[in-house]
Amino acid sequence: ENTLQKISIPFSTPSNDGFISPKKQNLSSFAKLMKKLQEIHPEASRVKIVDALVEMRKSNNCALSGLPLSSIVEGTSVIL
Repeated sequence: ENTLQKISIPFSTPSNDGFISPKKQNLSSFAKLMKKLQEIHPEASRVKIVDALVEMRKSNNCALSGLPLSSIVEGTSVIL
């Protein structure tokens, strides 16, 4: 089971039709989150960052949806 697909971070982005499928939004959100965490923690491998995100998710009732990006970054940074 790929737990990375369950990470959801709300954000807005321009779109031609005004609709972004949840799957596409999740992948874009994950990419944005990974980019931010890699900028803050260049010493951490991608695997280590993903492990920290999974741990952050577990400590938040197995969900990250609804949390602001800044809270996810902050919590994950503490774990890293």
